[in-house]
Amino acid sequence: MKKMIVAVMILIVICSNHIDTAESSAADCLDACQTACVQKDTRVMQRCERKCQIKCGPDSASQENLG
Repeated sequence: MKKMIVAVMILIVICSNHIDTAESSAADCLDACQTACVQKDTRVMQRCERKCQIKCGPDSASQENLG
């Protein structure tokens, strides 16, 4: 019984090393931000989308702190 438990534990450790984590990208940020921009007023919606482009763009402060 102990050998079986040890074998299962080793299998779990081996499998856990191959698990990849999902990393967010600028496209995900932009999509998530623009989803919240839905408005009846198109002017307000365009303003919100522009803010999203600035926030999630390649020169954003959040991207600079990642590397």
